[in-house]
Amino acid sequence: MNGRPRQGADGALGNEVEGYLLWQSRIAEAERRAREFVQPMEWLTTAQREDVERRYVADALRRARSDLERIAARCASLRTEYEHRYHRLRRRCTALTLAVCAACTAVATLLLML
Repeated sequence: MNGRPRQGADGALGNEVEGYLLWQSRIAEAERRAREFVQPMEWLTTAQREDVERRYVADALRRARSDLERIAARCASLRTEYEHRYHRLRRRCTALTLAVCAACTAVATLLLML
């Protein structure tokens, strides 16, 4: 969709619908490819053709599921890594801001004493 993480129940529903539609498109693509795969095999009976198509689709969906699980795991890993980096950067920025404020306060105090 728009690449932004969704929040709340509406976001979860949106993610589920998006995932469902993605999976349905994977199924349709696998079925189309299976039909194209068996089309030149004119010697197959109808039952054999259906069996080959079914096995082709099952294999394609098994591989697609594996790919999606690997991608999801990598996304979760990256999210954790980036959250860690963000928190570390935020601590550094806060520390720098406090140091600058302390330095400004010290300079102002010294200037008032003169």
